This record gives sequence, structure tokens and C-alpha cells, in this order.
Amino acid sequence: MNHQRALINPPHLSNEKSLKTLVENRTVYSLNHCELNLFETYESSVLVPLKFNDLVVTSMLRGKKVMHLFDDPEFEYLPGETVVIPSNVEMKIDFPEATKNNPTQCLALAIDQTKITDTLHFLNERYPKEGNDHFWHLNYQNYFFYNNVELAATINKLIKECTSTSITKDALADLTLQELLIRIIQTQTTKAIDDGLFLDPKNPISPVVEFIRVNLKENISMKNLSEKACMSTTSFYRFFKRELGMSPLEFVLKEKIKCAKQLLKNPTIQINEVCYLSGFEDCNYFIRLFKKHEGITPKQYQLLYVN
Repeated sequence: MNHQRALINPPHLSNEKSLKTLVENRTVYSLNHCELNLFETYESSVLVPLKFNDLVVTSMLRGKKVMHLFDDPEFEYLPGETVVIPSNVEMKIDFPEATKNNPTQCLALAIDQTKITDTLHFLNERYPKEGNDHFWHLNYQNYFFYNNVELAATINKLIKECTSTSITKDALADLTLQELLIRIIQTQTTKAIDDGLFLDPKNPISPVVEFIRVNLKENISMKNLSEKACMSTTSFYRFFKRELGMSPLEFVLKEKIKCAKQLLKNPTIQINEVCYLSGFEDCNYFIRLFKKHEGITPKQYQLLYVN
């Protein structure tokens, strides 16, 4: 059970008379540099193929799918999750639970390659990463992730622009596409760190992340962290926020909550013990913060793991 997925507001379903098919019924909104596809499925089916000529950002809006992608094991795909698929890659999709009363709905946003190239070029020119061989890029190995609040908000904004009838919608969608690509790259970097895949010794973030994880119980200050990265506090803050889309202290908090969740899998541990071991001084503050992040209290979370 996971409480960290930020959901996207699903658009209204098509009315029954306008359905052309019950499997992957498609509504398309075409703009200058992207095409928004809304897919709805009303009956269970397996291995439905789908392929786009452009890079596609897909997000689940309602229901459940099972995705077969590349040669990787199949995985469940649920609301609050996003999958990024390179151009001309065929996905096969199962709809195990889709019915007339419980349809699946998914968006697929196909983005022009020129738009992606231009955005990455702009980012590398204007906001170059530290180090000679570090560039903004999309990581196609890291294609499945949970939406954070910012990513969900950006996708909501794009749906609004693409479905609007305003004459400025292309201009607004273009700006939002740029924002979306930045959010995706930041989310991929954070996920790579979470999965322990981000071990580039040349990137100043690596020793900082390592330091945070080893010293969670200490009082970690911005000064400690910027010294670890060999930067001034101001440069470090800007650099960190650009890489991960969150401030260093937000990241510290995220790591403390992650540590607490690990500890809570032990059914015999006391909540105040978890509080101190994960670096919080005040138990009430810890419980409040945990609930805000996870949607349930530490005790309720611990009970999820009782066999």
C-alpha cells in the first residue's frame, strides 16, 4: 500500500453514444508540438498493442492495466503513476478489470522530437550541470515512476491547455511541455537515487546524498551539505533544487520518512523509538509529518505489515 502517488484529475469519460470501440477508445487533441490521446477501455482484454512514432508520456487516470514493455517483466499500472516510452516502441496492454461500470482511462501525450531536442539544448545552454560531461537528458532505462505533486500538477495543466479552445493554447502548451520535461528528468534523478542507481562519483550530489543517509540522526544543516559539495550555500541550494526539483532540507525530510517506513516494518518496534532512530526529536511532530506525507499515522502504517 503506497500513499505517495499524486493523482491527476481525470477528464470526463466519453458519453456512450460517441464510443467507437470498447477497447482503447481514443480521443485526440492535436497541437503544434504534441498530441494528447485519451484512451478508455470498457471490457477486459489482453495484449492490446499500442505504438507511437514520437516519445510518449503516459499516465493512468482510472482503473488498472498490466503493461508489457521491452523485455522486462510485466507490471501493474495504476492511477498516480507515469510511464515514459521512447518513439516506435510497442507496448502490449492487459485490462484485467475493465467493465462498462469500471472503465480504465489513460492519457498518452506524444511529444515532437524537435521539441524535446530544443528543450534539452536550452537547458544545457542556460542551466548547465556541474562537470564537463553532465547534461540534461531523459533516461529511458528509468521509465516507470510515481507522480510527485509537481509532476501531477504539470500534467493537469497540460490536459487543460490541450483540451482548451483558447487561441493561445499552443503557446501555453509549449511552455508547459518544457516544464513537463524538466519535471520528468528531476523525478527520474530522484528515483535513481532512491533505487541506489545514482552513484556517479563526479556529480557533487552523490557525496551529499551519502552524507545525509549516514547522518540522518544528526542535525544536518545547509552549511554541512554545501561544504560536502564544495560549494557556497547559495550555489549548492540552487544546484540541488535544479537536479532534484526539491530543496536539500526537503530531501533530508524525505529520507527520514523513508527510514521510518523501513523501521515500521518491524511489528515490535515502538513509535517513539522509530521517531528517534529516523532523526526526529519530537514524537508529536514526527507523527504529524508522517501523516501529512503518507496519509496515515506511523501506527497505522506499522499495522499494514503485521502478518
